[in-house]
Amino acid sequence: MKKLFLLILVCSVVFSAFAQDQKRPKIGVVLSGGGAKGLAHIGVLKVLDEAGVKVDYIGGTSMGAIIGGLYASGYTAKQLDSIFRVVDADALLQDYIPRTSKSFFEKRNDEVYALTLPFNKFKLGVPTALSKGMYNYNLLSRLTNHVRLVRDFDKLPIPFVCIATDIENGEKVVLKSGILPKAVLASGAFPSLYTPVEIDGRLLIDGGVTDNYPIEEVKKMGADIIIGVDVQEGLKDRNNLGGASGVLVQITNFNMIEKMEAKRKATDIYIKPDIKGYSVISFDLGQEIIKKGEEAAFSVYEKIAQLGSTEKPVRKHIPMTQLSDTIDIDDFKVNALNNYTRAYVLGKLRFKNNYKITFQKLSDGISNLSSTQNFSAISYSFVKNGQREGLVMELKENPVKRYLKFGVHYDGLYKSAALINVTQKKVFFKNDNISLDVILGDNFRYNLNYYYDNGFYWSFGVNSRYNQFNRNIATDFNNGFALETLGTNSININFSDFTQQIFAQTVFAQKFLVGGGTEWKHLKIESETLGDSGSVLENSSYASLYGYLKFDSQDKNYFAKKGWHFFGDFKSFVYSSDYTNTFEPFSIAKADIELVQTVFKRIAVKIQSEGGFAIGERTIPFHDFVLGGYGYSMINNFRHFYGYDFLSISGDSYVKGEVAMDYEFYKKNHFNISANFANVGNAIFEDDRWISRPKYSGYALGYGLETFVGPIELKHTWSPETRNHFTWISVGFWF
Repeated sequence: MKKLFLLILVCSVVFSAFAQDQKRPKIGVVLSGGGAKGLAHIGVLKVLDEAGVKVDYIGGTSMGAIIGGLYASGYTAKQLDSIFRVVDADALLQDYIPRTSKSFFEKRNDEVYALTLPFNKFKLGVPTALSKGMYNYNLLSRLTNHVRLVRDFDKLPIPFVCIATDIENGEKVVLKSGILPKAVLASGAFPSLYTPVEIDGRLLIDGGVTDNYPIEEVKKMGADIIIGVDVQEGLKDRNNLGGASGVLVQITNFNMIEKMEAKRKATDIYIKPDIKGYSVISFDLGQEIIKKGEEAAFSVYEKIAQLGSTEKPVRKHIPMTQLSDTIDIDDFKVNALNNYTRAYVLGKLRFKNNYKITFQKLSDGISNLSSTQNFSAISYSFVKNGQREGLVMELKENPVKRYLKFGVHYDGLYKSAALINVTQKKVFFKNDNISLDVILGDNFRYNLNYYYDNGFYWSFGVNSRYNQFNRNIATDFNNGFALETLGTNSININFSDFTQQIFAQTVFAQKFLVGGGTEWKHLKIESETLGDSGSVLENSSYASLYGYLKFDSQDKNYFAKKGWHFFGDFKSFVYSSDYTNTFEPFSIAKADIELVQTVFKRIAVKIQSEGGFAIGERTIPFHDFVLGGYGYSMINNFRHFYGYDFLSISGDSYVKGEVAMDYEFYKKNHFNISANFANVGNAIFEDDRWISRPKYSGYALGYGLETFVGPIELKHTWSPETRNHFTWISVGFWF
């Protein structure tokens, strides 16, 4: 009897609570679009949470869709505030791809060319948008990991809807199902800033074009009371339009301004944050904008409080998915591709089926795939597969297969140079490409590279390059014989190097690049200083076999703040046409390791060690290690060294160490100080000369500026041994 009474009591309480909840008016929240100004939505939601308002439905457009979608997935407003405090504002606006996730080929592509343009049917084009939004997609996928298997937005903790626009017919598209990150990014695909998003065969852009305040859709969901947050601006005159983004916002506002009066009247609690002075890209001022939202909500707090619970129920915090959290991938699927194989895609992702991956590894893999520029759109989702999950990739191949790329450079060795590159993808097979650099200026050069990228499997390539320069230098590439004959400290040299390589390489342990091949090289070194009788020092061809091991985790190639790299190389010369009649087979081994770490805010310390030596009874001095100067592209065995002029120290073996400190005193402006030490000579590793007190040393003070054409650097260097001072200027990426 007692049990029956208890059961009746429990049922009565539950029914009473259910009845009360049924009587309670359903509250819907509408969040308008507005780019970075939409961060004010977070401030409003914080006030709603504090007042104990239970949101039953939520809908949004553009930034309102992103904030609304995250809130609907279960996050509290305070959590959203914390999330957007640490988001990289610059990365939100462009395709931020960590350097560590790129292949060596793609790293070079980003660190040589200042400008890349599509080149189709002999016509130059422009990119369709500034960003594919991959940083945003990866971020939202991780943030919505806890609802990654939900496909019906009514099944989210708060039912959700967002709006996009069909770019082909201008129709409004209501998104209530699908992959949540993809839907909200489609709603926020601002024209020219983000690439359109394809969903169910429709190409979608920012929903603000058709419905920037979707009150009707939230009412259709069942909302009785509407709380609306409007961060749209009215029309501006010509003096206040601003840049291109301001013009586009003005265009999208034409239609909405007419409709907003009726929408505002239909809103029960209308909240209009004061966001004058902020633009759609003011993400770096996010905390100020969030505060504006709070202030606007508190101005109508009495109305809000009437809808809140006296007990002020706190929303349950959603545990943040960390980058180190793992997912068991049982299966991998990718849509059919015309120009790339499944192995290629897996190789770029750097993981396989039946594999446990972290979100960091997934993000890095997606970034690496995006950095190839072979895909104009990339999205992914998870599907349940028993106790584990499958990863489904949707890739849209980039229709552009040919590019023109440009770069500029100046240094004290090669002098001025303008680079023009033509890159063609899918030349003979899937996954292949060919790239030709033509360098015009004081010294003509070229670099031709064909590469077949086979992902995890062995990849193959052919490289042909030509380098030349003319300069007075303090070495004659002949053990000082010519310098002694002339009784001088320097000699004018014409140097040319014509090299052909065939190579194969693969990724080892998913981190290291290991490879090898064969090389044919022709060296010609001559000097008019010697007169006609002995002007040609070298005019020989060489055949060699070589192997290499590379690793690079540095965040930047120039002005790195963290990471390390290792380059190891072994080359065995097996044949020579032997112009000097001195050739015997010999080998050269060399290695370079560098560690960079930020020790204080904006201060990074670099420690580097490198060395090399020749193996053989008789070596050829024209392949010696030659040190000196800074800022030029280091081919063969040429190495930078502060305190000494370009290519002024030589020997068949060397060891060098460097310590440097870089201080970024203002954004992209650097002050640095460096010291390097070396022992250089012939066979220095056969005795203790390599560990003796350094014979050569040099110091440098420098200023560097990061620009779109590459680093602009000014360095003043000095050596205590010679007491010589040199000031060097380097402009642009090294090539």
